[in-house]
Amino acid sequence: MNDTAKALIDVKTRLKDWLFNAALPIWRDTGVDKAKGGVFETLALDGTPADVNRRTRVAARQVYSYALARQMGYAGDVDTVIDAGLNWLSGPAAAPGGLVYAVLTPQGEVVKAEFDFYDHAFALLAYASAFKVRPHDKSLEQKAIAIRDTLLTTYKHPVRGFEEANPRTLPLKTNPHMHMFEASLAWIEAGGDSVWKDIAGEIAQLCLDKFLHPENGSLREYFDGDWNPLEGEMGRIIEPGHQFEWAWLLVRWAAISGDDTFIAPAKRLVEIAEDFGTDHGRNATVFELWDDFSVKDNKARLWAQTERMKAYVALQSIAATPEEKAGYVEKLIKGAEGLELYFDAPVRGLYRDKMNPDGSFVQEPAPASTLYHIICAIDETFRVEM
Repeated sequence: MNDTAKALIDVKTRLKDWLFNAALPIWRDTGVDKAKGGVFETLALDGTPADVNRRTRVAARQVYSYALARQMGYAGDVDTVIDAGLNWLSGPAAAPGGLVYAVLTPQGEVVKAEFDFYDHAFALLAYASAFKVRPHDKSLEQKAIAIRDTLLTTYKHPVRGFEEANPRTLPLKTNPHMHMFEASLAWIEAGGDSVWKDIAGEIAQLCLDKFLHPENGSLREYFDGDWNPLEGEMGRIIEPGHQFEWAWLLVRWAAISGDDTFIAPAKRLVEIAEDFGTDHGRNATVFELWDDFSVKDNKARLWAQTERMKAYVALQSIAATPEEKAGYVEKLIKGAEGLELYFDAPVRGLYRDKMNPDGSFVQEPAPASTLYHIICAIDETFRVEM
Protein backbone atom coordinates (compact mmCIF):
# COMPACT_ATOMS: atom_id res chain seq x y z
CA MET A 1 0.00 0.00 0.00
CA ASN A 2 1.45 3.37 -1.00
CA ASP A 3 1.49 6.48 1.19
CA THR A 4 -1.50 8.10 -0.52
CA ALA A 5 -3.67 5.01 -0.07
CA LYS A 6 -2.67 4.77 3.58
CA ALA A 7 -3.37 8.47 4.18
CA LEU A 8 -6.80 8.06 2.55
CA ILE A 9 -7.67 5.18 4.88
CA ASP A 10 -6.48 7.18 7.88
CA VAL A 11 -8.55 10.25 7.02
CA LYS A 12 -11.64 8.14 6.31
CA THR A 13 -11.25 6.47 9.71
CA ARG A 14 -10.97 9.80 11.55
CA LEU A 15 -13.88 11.41 9.72
CA LYS A 16 -16.22 8.44 10.20
CA ASP A 17 -15.38 8.19 13.89
CA TRP A 18 -16.08 11.91 14.44
CA LEU A 19 -19.32 11.77 12.44
CA PHE A 20 -20.81 8.51 13.73
CA ASN A 21 -19.65 8.68 17.35
CA ALA A 22 -19.90 12.41 18.07
CA ALA A 23 -21.65 14.64 15.53
CA LEU A 24 -24.70 12.56 14.61
CA PRO A 25 -25.54 11.75 18.26
CA ILE A 26 -25.29 15.35 19.51
CA TRP A 27 -27.25 16.92 16.67
CA ARG A 28 -29.97 14.30 17.18
CA ASP A 29 -30.08 14.25 20.98
CA THR A 30 -29.62 17.99 21.57
CA GLY A 31 -30.33 19.52 18.15
CA VAL A 32 -33.97 18.40 17.90
CA ASP A 33 -36.58 20.46 19.76
CA LYS A 34 -38.57 17.72 21.47
CA ALA A 35 -41.00 20.21 23.04
CA LYS A 36 -42.05 22.45 20.14
CA GLY A 37 -40.96 20.33 17.18
CA GLY A 38 -38.45 21.03 14.44
CA VAL A 39 -34.72 21.49 14.96
CA PHE A 40 -32.61 24.17 16.61
CA GLU A 41 -30.64 26.61 14.46
CA THR A 42 -27.44 26.40 16.50
CA LEU A 43 -25.74 24.74 19.42
CA ALA A 44 -23.43 26.83 21.57
CA LEU A 45 -19.94 25.40 21.89
CA ASP A 46 -20.92 23.99 25.29
CA GLY A 47 -23.73 22.07 23.57
CA THR A 48 -26.62 24.37 24.60
CA PRO A 49 -29.31 24.96 21.94
CA ALA A 50 -30.38 28.50 21.00
CA ASP A 51 -34.15 28.91 20.78
CA VAL A 52 -34.15 31.51 18.02
CA ASN A 53 -36.16 31.92 14.81
CA ARG A 54 -35.84 28.92 12.51
CA ARG A 55 -35.04 28.78 8.83
CA THR A 56 -36.93 26.07 6.99
CA ARG A 57 -33.79 25.17 5.05
CA VAL A 58 -32.21 23.93 8.30
CA ALA A 59 -34.99 21.42 8.97
CA ALA A 60 -34.65 20.28 5.36
CA ARG A 61 -30.87 19.92 5.63
CA GLN A 62 -31.16 17.84 8.78
CA VAL A 63 -33.55 15.47 6.99
CA TYR A 64 -30.92 15.12 4.27
CA SER A 65 -28.13 14.56 6.79
CA TYR A 66 -29.80 11.79 8.75
CA ALA A 67 -31.22 10.06 5.69
CA LEU A 68 -27.69 10.03 4.25
CA ALA A 69 -26.35 8.72 7.56
CA ARG A 70 -28.66 5.73 7.22
CA GLN A 71 -27.39 5.11 3.67
CA MET A 72 -23.81 5.31 4.97
CA GLY A 73 -24.48 2.50 7.41
CA TYR A 74 -24.97 4.50 10.59
CA ALA A 75 -26.77 2.18 13.00
CA GLY A 76 -28.03 4.83 15.41
CA ASP A 77 -31.48 6.41 15.46
CA VAL A 78 -32.01 8.63 12.42
CA ASP A 79 -35.81 8.61 12.35
CA THR A 80 -36.12 11.10 15.22
CA VAL A 81 -34.44 13.79 13.12
CA ILE A 82 -36.00 12.82 9.79
CA ASP A 83 -39.47 12.89 11.36
CA ALA A 84 -38.81 16.21 13.13
CA GLY A 85 -37.71 17.82 9.87
CA LEU A 86 -40.48 16.37 7.71
CA ASN A 87 -43.15 17.25 10.28
CA TRP A 88 -41.87 20.84 10.36
CA LEU A 89 -41.94 21.07 6.55
CA SER A 90 -45.49 19.76 6.28
CA GLY A 91 -46.70 21.38 9.52
CA PRO A 92 -45.76 24.91 10.67
CA ALA A 93 -43.71 25.65 7.54
CA ALA A 94 -46.38 24.55 5.07
CA ALA A 95 -47.58 27.35 2.77
CA PRO A 96 -50.31 27.39 0.08
CA GLY A 97 -49.63 25.59 -3.19
CA GLY A 98 -47.46 22.97 -1.56
CA LEU A 99 -44.77 25.59 -0.87
CA VAL A 100 -42.97 26.36 2.41
CA TYR A 101 -42.43 29.47 4.49
CA ALA A 102 -38.77 30.44 4.86
CA VAL A 103 -38.53 31.55 8.52
CA LEU A 104 -40.70 30.81 11.55
CA THR A 105 -40.56 31.39 15.30
CA PRO A 106 -39.85 28.37 17.50
CA GLN A 107 -43.60 28.34 18.20
CA GLY A 108 -44.32 27.97 14.47
CA GLU A 109 -45.48 31.51 13.69
CA VAL A 110 -44.51 32.77 10.25
CA VAL A 111 -41.75 35.40 10.29
CA LYS A 112 -40.93 35.47 6.57
CA ALA A 113 -43.84 34.64 4.28
CA GLU A 114 -42.22 35.80 1.03
CA PHE A 115 -41.28 33.11 -1.47
CA ASP A 116 -37.65 32.00 -1.13
CA PHE A 117 -36.29 29.90 -4.01
CA TYR A 118 -33.35 28.69 -1.92
CA ASP A 119 -35.53 27.15 0.80
CA HIS A 120 -37.66 25.34 -1.77
CA ALA A 121 -34.59 23.79 -3.37
CA PHE A 122 -33.70 22.35 0.03
CA ALA A 123 -37.23 21.13 0.68
CA LEU A 124 -36.96 19.21 -2.61
CA LEU A 125 -33.59 17.77 -1.53
CA ALA A 126 -35.04 16.76 1.83
CA TYR A 127 -37.92 14.89 0.21
CA ALA A 128 -35.57 13.12 -2.21
CA SER A 129 -33.25 12.11 0.62
CA ALA A 130 -36.09 10.80 2.77
CA PHE A 131 -37.56 8.95 -0.21
CA LYS A 132 -34.27 7.11 -0.74
CA VAL A 133 -34.55 5.54 2.72
CA ARG A 134 -38.36 5.40 2.80
CA PRO A 135 -39.18 4.33 -0.77
CA HIS A 136 -42.65 3.08 0.18
CA ASP A 137 -43.74 6.54 1.37
CA LYS A 138 -45.14 7.92 -1.89
CA SER A 139 -46.32 11.10 -0.14
CA LEU A 140 -42.69 12.28 -0.15
CA GLU A 141 -42.60 12.24 -3.93
CA GLN A 142 -46.05 13.83 -4.14
CA LYS A 143 -44.97 16.72 -1.91
CA ALA A 144 -41.83 17.26 -3.98
CA ILE A 145 -43.79 17.27 -7.23
CA ALA A 146 -46.24 19.79 -5.76
CA ILE A 147 -43.36 22.18 -5.00
CA ARG A 148 -41.70 21.53 -8.35
CA ASP A 149 -44.85 22.10 -10.35
CA THR A 150 -45.56 25.38 -8.55
CA LEU A 151 -42.00 26.51 -9.27
CA LEU A 152 -42.49 25.66 -12.94
CA THR A 153 -45.86 27.38 -13.26
CA THR A 154 -45.32 30.44 -11.06
CA TYR A 155 -41.60 31.13 -10.72
CA LYS A 156 -40.07 30.05 -14.03
CA HIS A 157 -37.84 32.57 -15.80
CA PRO A 158 -39.28 33.39 -19.26
CA VAL A 159 -36.14 32.06 -20.99
CA ARG A 160 -34.20 29.74 -18.65
CA GLY A 161 -33.92 29.07 -14.96
CA PHE A 162 -36.09 30.49 -12.20
CA GLU A 163 -37.08 33.84 -10.75
CA GLU A 164 -36.42 34.94 -7.18
CA ALA A 165 -40.00 36.20 -6.75
CA ASN A 166 -43.28 36.85 -8.56
CA PRO A 167 -43.52 39.75 -9.34
CA ARG A 168 -39.80 39.70 -10.19
CA THR A 169 -37.11 40.92 -7.82
CA LEU A 170 -33.46 41.35 -8.78
CA PRO A 171 -30.73 40.29 -8.76
CA LEU A 172 -31.18 36.79 -10.10
CA LYS A 173 -28.82 34.44 -8.24
CA THR A 174 -26.83 31.38 -9.17
CA ASN A 175 -26.77 29.91 -5.64
CA PRO A 176 -30.41 28.74 -5.43
CA HIS A 177 -30.07 27.38 -8.96
CA MET A 178 -27.09 25.34 -7.79
CA HIS A 179 -29.21 23.78 -5.06
CA MET A 180 -32.15 23.23 -7.42
CA PHE A 181 -29.64 21.43 -9.66
CA GLU A 182 -28.51 19.37 -6.67
CA ALA A 183 -32.10 18.50 -5.72
CA SER A 184 -32.92 17.50 -9.29
CA LEU A 185 -29.90 15.17 -9.40
CA ALA A 186 -31.03 13.67 -6.09
CA TRP A 187 -34.48 12.98 -7.51
CA ILE A 188 -32.97 11.45 -10.65
CA GLU A 189 -30.96 9.12 -8.38
CA ALA A 190 -34.06 8.39 -6.29
CA GLY A 191 -36.01 7.25 -9.36
CA GLY A 192 -38.03 10.40 -9.97
CA ASP A 193 -39.79 11.20 -13.24
CA SER A 194 -38.18 12.66 -16.38
CA VAL A 195 -39.00 16.28 -15.48
CA TRP A 196 -36.14 16.29 -12.96
CA LYS A 197 -33.70 15.47 -15.73
CA ASP A 198 -35.12 18.28 -17.88
CA ILE A 199 -34.63 20.79 -15.06
CA ALA A 200 -31.10 19.57 -14.31
CA GLY A 201 -30.13 19.77 -17.99
CA GLU A 202 -31.48 23.29 -18.32
CA ILE A 203 -29.61 24.55 -15.24
CA ALA A 204 -26.37 22.83 -16.29
CA GLN A 205 -26.51 24.49 -19.71
CA LEU A 206 -27.48 27.84 -18.19
CA CYS A 207 -24.36 27.60 -16.04
CA LEU A 208 -22.13 27.10 -19.06
CA ASP A 209 -23.84 29.74 -21.18
CA LYS A 210 -24.43 32.50 -18.64
CA PHE A 211 -23.01 31.88 -15.16
CA LEU A 212 -19.43 31.29 -16.27
CA HIS A 213 -17.17 34.23 -17.18
CA PRO A 214 -16.52 33.87 -20.94
CA GLU A 215 -12.86 34.88 -20.61
CA ASN A 216 -11.54 33.37 -17.38
CA GLY A 217 -14.02 30.56 -16.64
CA SER A 218 -14.99 31.76 -13.15
CA LEU A 219 -18.54 31.59 -11.85
CA ARG A 220 -20.39 34.81 -11.08
CA GLU A 221 -23.09 35.00 -8.39
CA TYR A 222 -25.46 37.87 -9.31
CA PHE A 223 -27.27 38.72 -12.56
CA ASP A 224 -29.85 41.07 -14.04
CA GLY A 225 -33.20 39.86 -15.36
CA ASP A 226 -31.70 38.75 -18.69
CA TRP A 227 -28.87 36.73 -17.12
CA ASN A 228 -26.26 39.43 -17.75
CA PRO A 229 -23.75 39.95 -14.94
CA LEU A 230 -24.95 42.62 -12.54
CA GLU A 231 -23.35 46.04 -13.02
CA GLY A 232 -20.87 47.18 -10.38
CA GLU A 233 -19.14 45.29 -7.62
CA MET A 234 -21.85 42.65 -7.03
CA GLY A 235 -21.42 41.40 -10.57
CA ARG A 236 -17.72 40.80 -9.92
CA ILE A 237 -18.03 38.58 -6.83
CA ILE A 238 -17.01 34.93 -7.06
CA GLU A 239 -17.04 32.42 -4.20
CA PRO A 240 -14.35 29.71 -4.31
CA GLY A 241 -16.56 27.34 -2.31
CA HIS A 242 -19.27 27.62 -4.93
CA GLN A 243 -16.71 27.08 -7.69
CA PHE A 244 -15.82 23.73 -6.08
CA GLU A 245 -19.50 22.90 -5.54
CA TRP A 246 -20.56 23.61 -9.13
CA ALA A 247 -17.63 21.52 -10.37
CA TRP A 248 -18.85 18.56 -8.28
CA LEU A 249 -22.36 18.94 -9.70
CA LEU A 250 -21.23 19.37 -13.30
CA VAL A 251 -19.11 16.20 -13.19
CA ARG A 252 -22.08 14.32 -11.74
CA TRP A 253 -24.29 15.69 -14.50
CA ALA A 254 -21.76 14.69 -17.17
CA ALA A 255 -21.98 11.10 -15.89
CA ILE A 256 -25.79 11.12 -15.85
CA SER A 257 -26.23 12.85 -19.22
CA GLY A 258 -23.26 11.28 -20.99
CA ASP A 259 -22.22 14.78 -22.13
CA ASP A 260 -18.53 15.43 -21.54
CA THR A 261 -18.73 19.13 -22.48
CA PHE A 262 -19.24 19.90 -18.78
CA ILE A 263 -15.90 18.39 -17.73
CA ALA A 264 -13.45 21.06 -18.90
CA PRO A 265 -15.44 23.94 -17.34
CA ALA A 266 -15.63 21.96 -14.09
CA LYS A 267 -11.87 21.46 -14.05
CA ARG A 268 -11.35 25.18 -14.65
CA LEU A 269 -13.61 26.06 -11.71
CA VAL A 270 -11.55 23.79 -9.45
CA GLU A 271 -8.29 25.24 -10.72
CA ILE A 272 -9.41 28.80 -9.91
CA ALA A 273 -10.74 27.86 -6.47
CA GLU A 274 -7.57 25.95 -5.55
CA ASP A 275 -4.97 28.31 -7.00
CA PHE A 276 -6.53 31.66 -6.12
CA GLY A 277 -9.31 30.92 -3.62
CA THR A 278 -7.39 28.69 -1.20
CA ASP A 279 -4.88 30.00 1.32
CA HIS A 280 -2.36 27.17 1.39
CA GLY A 281 -0.65 28.61 4.47
CA ARG A 282 -3.85 28.02 6.45
CA ASN A 283 -4.94 25.11 4.24
CA ALA A 284 -8.33 26.83 3.95
CA THR A 285 -10.53 27.95 1.07
CA VAL A 286 -11.51 31.59 1.58
CA PHE A 287 -14.95 33.16 1.29
CA GLU A 288 -14.87 35.60 -1.64
CA LEU A 289 -12.71 36.77 -4.55
CA TRP A 290 -13.15 39.45 -7.17
CA ASP A 291 -13.36 38.30 -10.78
CA ASP A 292 -9.68 39.22 -11.29
CA PHE A 293 -8.97 36.56 -8.62
CA SER A 294 -7.82 39.03 -5.99
CA VAL A 295 -9.15 38.34 -2.49
CA LYS A 296 -12.31 40.17 -1.41
CA ASP A 297 -12.99 38.39 1.92
CA ASN A 298 -10.18 36.36 3.47
CA LYS A 299 -12.28 34.67 6.15
CA ALA A 300 -12.68 30.94 5.53
CA ARG A 301 -16.08 29.34 6.17
CA LEU A 302 -16.28 25.67 7.08
CA TRP A 303 -18.69 24.80 4.26
CA ALA A 304 -16.18 25.80 1.57
CA GLN A 305 -13.71 23.20 2.87
CA THR A 306 -16.27 20.45 2.32
CA GLU A 307 -16.89 21.60 -1.25
CA ARG A 308 -13.16 21.46 -1.93
CA MET A 309 -13.22 17.81 -0.88
CA LYS A 310 -16.25 16.98 -3.02
CA ALA A 311 -14.71 18.57 -6.10
CA TYR A 312 -11.63 16.36 -5.86
CA VAL A 313 -13.77 13.27 -5.32
CA ALA A 314 -15.49 14.17 -8.59
CA LEU A 315 -12.27 14.79 -10.48
CA GLN A 316 -10.57 11.59 -9.30
CA SER A 317 -13.59 9.66 -10.62
CA ILE A 318 -12.83 10.82 -14.18
CA ALA A 319 -9.03 10.78 -13.99
CA ALA A 320 -7.38 9.50 -17.17
CA THR A 321 -4.38 7.84 -15.50
CA PRO A 322 -3.49 6.35 -12.09
CA GLU A 323 -1.04 9.22 -11.59
CA GLU A 324 -3.72 11.84 -12.25
CA LYS A 325 -6.10 10.07 -9.87
CA ALA A 326 -3.44 9.94 -7.15
CA GLY A 327 -2.88 13.68 -7.53
CA TYR A 328 -6.57 14.39 -7.05
CA VAL A 329 -6.76 12.05 -4.06
CA GLU A 330 -3.82 13.87 -2.47
CA LYS A 331 -5.76 17.15 -2.89
CA LEU A 332 -8.84 15.48 -1.37
CA ILE A 333 -6.80 14.41 1.68
CA LYS A 334 -5.38 17.93 2.01
CA GLY A 335 -8.92 19.30 1.88
CA ALA A 336 -10.06 16.84 4.55
CA GLU A 337 -7.18 17.90 6.79
CA GLY A 338 -8.33 21.49 6.29
CA LEU A 339 -11.87 20.54 7.30
CA GLU A 340 -10.62 18.80 10.44
CA LEU A 341 -9.15 22.08 11.68
CA TYR A 342 -12.74 23.24 12.25
CA PHE A 343 -13.55 20.24 14.46
CA ASP A 344 -11.40 21.60 17.29
CA ALA A 345 -14.37 22.55 19.49
CA PRO A 346 -14.88 22.16 23.28
CA VAL A 347 -17.60 19.55 22.74
CA ARG A 348 -16.73 16.79 20.29
CA GLY A 349 -19.20 16.66 17.41
CA LEU A 350 -19.57 20.44 17.25
CA TYR A 351 -17.44 22.63 15.00
CA ARG A 352 -16.22 26.12 14.24
CA ASP A 353 -17.80 28.02 11.36
CA LYS A 354 -15.45 30.88 10.43
CA MET A 355 -11.65 30.95 10.37
CA ASN A 356 -10.04 34.39 10.64
CA PRO A 357 -7.19 35.40 8.30
CA ASP A 358 -4.69 34.64 11.09
CA GLY A 359 -5.93 31.07 11.47
CA SER A 360 -7.90 31.66 14.68
CA PHE A 361 -11.64 31.02 14.80
CA VAL A 362 -14.59 33.32 15.44
CA GLN A 363 -16.14 32.47 18.80
CA GLU A 364 -19.78 31.66 17.99
CA PRO A 365 -22.28 28.80 18.16
CA ALA A 366 -22.11 25.89 15.73
CA PRO A 367 -24.77 26.21 12.99
CA ALA A 368 -26.94 23.15 12.43
CA SER A 369 -27.10 23.96 8.71
CA THR A 370 -23.42 23.07 8.27
CA LEU A 371 -23.85 19.39 9.14
CA TYR A 372 -25.34 18.91 5.66
CA HIS A 373 -22.08 20.05 4.07
CA ILE A 374 -19.92 17.91 6.35
CA ILE A 375 -21.76 14.62 6.00
CA CYS A 376 -21.97 15.00 2.23
CA ALA A 377 -18.21 15.52 1.99
CA ILE A 378 -17.51 12.53 4.24
CA ASP A 379 -19.88 10.33 2.26
CA GLU A 380 -18.23 11.42 -0.99
CA THR A 381 -14.79 10.65 0.45
CA PHE A 382 -15.92 7.09 1.17
CA ARG A 383 -16.66 6.63 -2.53
CA VAL A 384 -12.93 6.90 -3.28
CA GLU A 385 -10.83 3.76 -3.48
CA MET A 386 -7.13 3.57 -4.32
